Amino acid sequence: MGIYLNPGNMDFQRALNSKIYVDKTELIAYTNSLVMTEQQFICVSRPRRFGKSMAANMLIAYYSRGCDSSRQFSGLKIEKNPDFRKHLNRYNLIRLNMQDFLSKTNHAEEMIKRIQREILFDLISEFPDVKYFDDTDLVRSLQDIFAKYSVPFIFIIDEWDCIFRINKEDQEAQKKYLDFLRNLMKDQSYVALAYMTGILPIKKYGQHSALNMFYEYSMMNAFPIEEFTGFTETEVSALCVQYQICYDDMKKWYDGYTVSGRSLYNPRSVVEAVLRKCFDNYWTKTETYEALRIYIQMDYDGLREKIERLIAGEPVPLNPNKYQNDMTTFESADDVLTLLVHLGYLTSDRESETCSIPNQEVQQEFINCIEDGGWENVMDAIRASDTLLQMTFAGNEKAVAEQIAKVHEENASVLQYNNETSLSCAISLAYYSARKNYSIIREMPAGKGFADLVFIPDRKCSTPAMIVELKWNHSVQTAIDQIRQKKYTDCLNHYTGEILLVGINYDRKSRKHTCRIEHVNKC
Repeated sequence: MGIYLNPGNMDFQRALNSKIYVDKTELIAYTNSLVMTEQQFICVSRPRRFGKSMAANMLIAYYSRGCDSSRQFSGLKIEKNPDFRKHLNRYNLIRLNMQDFLSKTNHAEEMIKRIQREILFDLISEFPDVKYFDDTDLVRSLQDIFAKYSVPFIFIIDEWDCIFRINKEDQEAQKKYLDFLRNLMKDQSYVALAYMTGILPIKKYGQHSALNMFYEYSMMNAFPIEEFTGFTETEVSALCVQYQICYDDMKKWYDGYTVSGRSLYNPRSVVEAVLRKCFDNYWTKTETYEALRIYIQMDYDGLREKIERLIAGEPVPLNPNKYQNDMTTFESADDVLTLLVHLGYLTSDRESETCSIPNQEVQQEFINCIEDGGWENVMDAIRASDTLLQMTFAGNEKAVAEQIAKVHEENASVLQYNNETSLSCAISLAYYSARKNYSIIREMPAGKGFADLVFIPDRKCSTPAMIVELKWNHSVQTAIDQIRQKKYTDCLNHYTGEILLVGINYDRKSRKHTCRIEHVNKC
């Protein structure tokens, strides 16, 4: 057993010893199915603190010949799998955390040389009886060991993409690093499985596709292993029951990531909230908000408008296909937004081809980024939103219309002012503070149609529910009539109490906003 070759299972034991451990061992059944196949190269990219290292430590404990982990996996889900014993602690395993090597060196060439020297030290110490052709050549030494013992190697590489995140501009260094990984693993008979984790998908330089043998499982598409990094709704619900935590609040704060159609929670934040019994911004506190601010301030056509819509709670169209999988090559607003998906600040929906801010925790990070300047109109609307909500409760139709008009005028460009999307965004922004006590659902199936905006109060909240219908060149009475005629209140079947019917109309010719508010009671 060495530092990098056949490490023990201590790191996985720490996870098992923790007060909260969520069993993700069924990932092993999937990786077992790929051992010694054409699909044996796996690259999992997830945001920081999303469970990547825990999964890597679990695989190390399971595959490494440097330990006996049968007792660790006793009672866990994978033990019931028929192939569990077949692969348990049967492989030579090399574990690398690239962040550690990068921090100890000054440039890529030095980093690569250090990786090779340290692995070779472990190999030669463990296999002194092998006749090495060249004991300074890592790849040839691995070939020599495999030729003598016929035991293949598994590579577990954590933080594989750190050089792309830290040495962002050094393309030459990045290419040398990719070439090193390719030469180490591609078309090598001694490789049984390679499992890499990082934040970014694999970088490709035009025709330079050094790691094209890897199958990628990212925040855009992770099927069929999306559930193994991140907590599922079932897992979070069980934790809430066990620790007597409000599931609705947990969902509002930390849910919202959609990966391959499955809803996932940020595991770091869920664990912190359960242990501390307090909802707070746990994940975002692990990094300064400057990391987000740099990107949303970039000067790309349409980016600012899209960020405003995202902050207002609206999904925006996203084309991720041209993104170059790095942190410097941006040609459009879509490239910036795609990076934010991979960093965890946004989530994407492949079916609707949109992205959105996932939850309340990340939403606050966006507010932190725009609070210090350059977004005064947005911040003014947010600060005034609580007053607007109180005016709505009071039925002050004129004041509500005036405030919505102000937000609409100050936060819509001249070109986009006269369209329904612009009005919808303005209203969402104007009612920003409602998110503290409401679940806000857009285009909610209701009665005989879809309600534009439905505000459902939290159970602990005593304020009324609201149904908001928007009209364009009609009248506010038309909006109210539509709510009644199409029975939009039916969407609130499980709610009893007061409901506000809010109709808002914008007249394009007069550029005037009007509002009508009616009260109904639902028993």
